Amino acid sequence: MKKDYHRETKLMHAGRNPDDYFGVVNPPICRTSTILYKDMAAYFDPNTKFRYGRIGNPLSHAFEEAVSELEGGYNAITAPSGFCAISTTFFAFLKAGDHVLIVDSCYPPTRFFANKQLRDFGVEVEFYDPMIGADIKNLIRGNTALIYLESPSSATFEVQDVPAIVKVAKECGVITIMDNTYSAGVLFRPLEHGINISVQSAAKYIGGHSDVNLGFVVADNATNYKILKSCAVNLGVCAAAEDLYLAMRGLRTLEMRLEHAGRNMLPILEWFKTRPEVQELYSPVLETSRGHDIWKRDFSGANGIFSVLFNPKYSMDDIARFVDALELFPVGSSWGGYESLVQPQDMKEYRDNWDKDGVFIRFQIGNENTKDLIADLEQSIGDLTC
Repeated sequence: MKKDYHRETKLMHAGRNPDDYFGVVNPPICRTSTILYKDMAAYFDPNTKFRYGRIGNPLSHAFEEAVSELEGGYNAITAPSGFCAISTTFFAFLKAGDHVLIVDSCYPPTRFFANKQLRDFGVEVEFYDPMIGADIKNLIRGNTALIYLESPSSATFEVQDVPAIVKVAKECGVITIMDNTYSAGVLFRPLEHGINISVQSAAKYIGGHSDVNLGFVVADNATNYKILKSCAVNLGVCAAAEDLYLAMRGLRTLEMRLEHAGRNMLPILEWFKTRPEVQELYSPVLETSRGHDIWKRDFSGANGIFSVLFNPKYSMDDIARFVDALELFPVGSSWGGYESLVQPQDMKEYRDNWDKDGVFIRFQIGNENTKDLIADLEQSIGDLTC
């Protein structure tokens, strides 16, 4: 958009041009593989906009334009899942013999992919502490090609000092990539802080209804975008039409849903603070959280997820009894939808140096009335204390 409107206004209009579709408000679902050319000249014309559905279509173009606006980047690619967006980005910027630094508190599938596929392809993988900040310079080698960040971190929500890491990376000529799914492009914009590539799962707050599998990657400039796009085309990475449509629709209400989620989460977090069954709570809003001061400095708010480490005197069977008695918190992976969820996390498998005992559970707070959610927790935790 040409005018410097506020972000919430831009989200209402990004990626849409009703004149292209006879006045239709939203870009319609575009199910296509074959795209026809009007003549041979058009086929050979390098400026022809769409050539084949796998490479791009009007709806994918509209969504990529919208999320580029959201993240403040040059252009974007879309993928059939958030993790596919992550793996495509690694493949685009790494080759055999390279060294990559990955935050130790990353999304677990990122760790599994790095330890298996990247190592198998000859990439040297090293995990670093999320609070390393400018000291990451001590880990950079002559073959370091990439630093991968995720902030706040998965499960434990440490907030990284992105500007400090970026400064070192730029001095050393190292590309930076950040998983920005927590903020959804609203609470934090990595490219404004010098990150080269921002990755998100649109299955979370952008989709917003637990019915989308979609990821995207936004590049900071034309050069990095061309690298990404070329890799995506060569890997056959493309997104489904229905998922693109639902995510585009989700963008229109993203900011208000994210604000509501953060507000809805706070009373539940306060309730857990009073519970003797709890050993530790994890959320960037807590003063005890690693990187809380950085979160206050760099972020505009929090979303609706946090984690609980229960007292080690409670076994997994004890916690399972508590969780199974809940009526409004089903067990489920993912987050960012309208419904509340719980998910156990195996931290000793997910982290290099996790030395704490106790069952670890991540909570996603949905749009239910918080009084009802607290009442449900109250009735269920009684089974735990018996």
